[in-house]
Amino acid sequence: MKRQMKSQVKNQLRIIGGVHKRRQLAFANIEGLRPTPDRLRETLFNWLMWDINGATVLDLCAGSGALAFEALSRGAKSVHMIEPNLEQVKFLKQNLALLNIDNAKVYASTAQQALAKINESFDLLFLDPPYSLNLWQELSQLADEKLNENAFIYVEADRSLESLNLPKTWQQIKYAKVGIIHAGLYQKLSPSTL
Repeated sequence: MKRQMKSQVKNQLRIIGGVHKRRQLAFANIEGLRPTPDRLRETLFNWLMWDINGATVLDLCAGSGALAFEALSRGAKSVHMIEPNLEQVKFLKQNLALLNIDNAKVYASTAQQALAKINESFDLLFLDPPYSLNLWQELSQLADEKLNENAFIYVEADRSLESLNLPKTWQQIKYAKVGIIHAGLYQKLSPSTL
């Protein structure tokens, strides 16, 4: 009986702020898929409080969509979500429809493939890849050219952020640690200011 009940439980996350505050969104039951915890999301969006409204956002490894939906709820102009798992892509699209959001685009591909096709530039980047894949350096280098000057970059990892070999033009301005999660907010500087 317990096993049967467990399979019926949906994975859900809650939007914690903005116009969709308290809305529950479902996401796929995929190994390694871990939404950014509420406490850390609250910290991140407090950091971005004055900069999220009207921002163009790129969520490189969307996963559950927690960060992307939070940004949309808080006034982001547009969000591009990249997710290679087709089951989770369906959930992202269903959640966009559920919330009647039309200023978001979902790419059903790897971040590397999607970045090669995207011709836009962004004010905010979420870089939160699956920890086991160790993609921070590769994705940060690829995404850097898509970022506007002074863009903000949120990085989340299970290890020291200094060990990730992020671009030299990314200056860390905020840091938090919750459990094993290291989280940093960076800002892209002009190479001439270094």
